[in-house]
Amino acid sequence: MPYEAITTPLYVTAATAKGGRQGHVTSEDGVIDLVLGKPGSKSNPKANPETLFAAGYSACFGNALISVAANEGLDVSESTVTASVTLGRTDTGVGLAVALEAVIPGVDEATAHELVNAAHQACPYSKATRGNIDVTISVRTS
Repeated sequence: MPYEAITTPLYVTAATAKGGRQGHVTSEDGVIDLVLGKPGSKSNPKANPETLFAAGYSACFGNALISVAANEGLDVSESTVTASVTLGRTDTGVGLAVALEAVIPGVDEATAHELVNAAHQACPYSKATRGNIDVTISVRTS
């Protein structure tokens, strides 16, 4: 499937990283100003690209979920989305995989699955990753 070109920008931002995984990243608006570290450090944990990707994907997917539910007249604002990002070896190098878990209280199982499937079609992160990395989704209603 070809990509969808932006026809009307809604928001533009930028972030700059220096020093790679053990460096520093800042956003142009100053909201993000983080020292980075390699993933997996138990004694001195720091943000890393996978942490930031997980945070962005979970928030974006959660918003898509709220939006598609609102279009159906449903309020799922108490729902949560957890994105677990895995960095690992592939046959050709290193890659990512994502496991999304949506918890949607107040709706039945069938409705929850319908909402998550619609959110997966609407979410910009899901669109960007579709066909590029393994993304799995699980759904719970409580």
